[in-house]
Amino acid sequence: MAVIRKTVTFTEQQDKWIKAQIEAGEFTNDSEYLRNLVRQDQANNAQFLALKQELIDGLKSGVSNKSLPEIMETVEKRMKADGRI
Repeated sequence: MAVIRKTVTFTEQQDKWIKAQIEAGEFTNDSEYLRNLVRQDQANNAQFLALKQELIDGLKSGVSNKSLPEIMETVEKRMKADGRI
């Protein structure tokens, strides 16, 4: 994988924060900290897009003709099947 060099400007407060994270032993240098932030952002974006797609699919499926107790029973069965309860 190619490595690309970037120049980034931070405020003094932001620089102090980054240095504090490094001094706390969380990261070894500025680049490691920034790469971690990018990875977190990528993961958050992936979760957001997955949730957005689920909402779109739900809206497209229309209104259910099931009663609330029927819906709750279906949810409970699914949760038991995958070990969540």
